[in-house]
Amino acid sequence: MPAKDELAKRRYDNLVDRLEILMKASLKPSYQGYHGQLVLGSSDLEDMGDLKDVRRAAREAGRRLGWQPKTHLVDGRLFVYDDREVPEEVSRLAMRDAAEAIDSFMRPHMNRAPRNS
Repeated sequence: MPAKDELAKRRYDNLVDRLEILMKASLKPSYQGYHGQLVLGSSDLEDMGDLKDVRRAAREAGRRLGWQPKTHLVDGRLFVYDDREVPEEVSRLAMRDAAEAIDSFMRPHMNRAPRNS
């Protein structure tokens, strides 16, 4: 039985390491470690094992990164995000980035002439 426990522990540790790498890759350097998030689809979750273990591992990986990790399951997708209060300067930068992204998406749609029926 101890060999099985050791194997389960190694699998869990590997899962935490894998999730930490994915979560770290999702961070924008300009946000100074804030606004972290990871979305795992149903196929990702199937590959990773039992949902309760994935959630627990994601929370541990988030804590390693200094996050206050939260997880939510919605329509077969697991959302993992950092729930810390964000410093004002990082929040302003993120809002500006979001506004620019929306603007660049909307710009081509706004330049079309309206159709007369």
